[in-house]
Amino acid sequence: MSIRSIRLVGDPVLRTPCDPIRTITDGTRGLIRDLEETVDDEARAGLAANQIGISQRAFSWHLQGHGIGHIINPVIVELSEELQHDDEGCLSVPGLFFPRTRSAFARCVGTDVGGEEVELAGEGIIARLIQHEVAHLDGELYIDGLERAVRKKALRQIRETL
Repeated sequence: MSIRSIRLVGDPVLRTPCDPIRTITDGTRGLIRDLEETVDDEARAGLAANQIGISQRAFSWHLQGHGIGHIINPVIVELSEELQHDDEGCLSVPGLFFPRTRSAFARCVGTDVGGEEVELAGEGIIARLIQHEVAHLDGELYIDGLERAVRKKALRQIRETL
């Protein structure tokens, strides 16, 4: 298929909750190929379908130790009470990173394009990726969860750079 362009903050598709994928079709298989090819470009970590303009519940990842993969209709089934604090960025908010608090561990389940169950779980970057990408599928951006003063600074920088 192809490497797709990334939708940027301000695009309404990023604020619309994505529809579940009920049937695996040729279109679904094409979407997954595009997600995997696009996330593999320029060493990206994760990519939600709505970031390439498709409002369906699927995301891809490219993580050291986990390779390139995808999950359809992901559901977060576990989050730790322990938190991690780190800078976070987003392909839809390019070049800007802000401190964001997330659960230190996350686990999500869904299916792959073949209909087999998929589980993605871990700490650190994996936990952050799961929470970040599922939030995208819910129509949220990482800047929504920033502390108030940081969010104000982030919104100002976004207006100045985009």
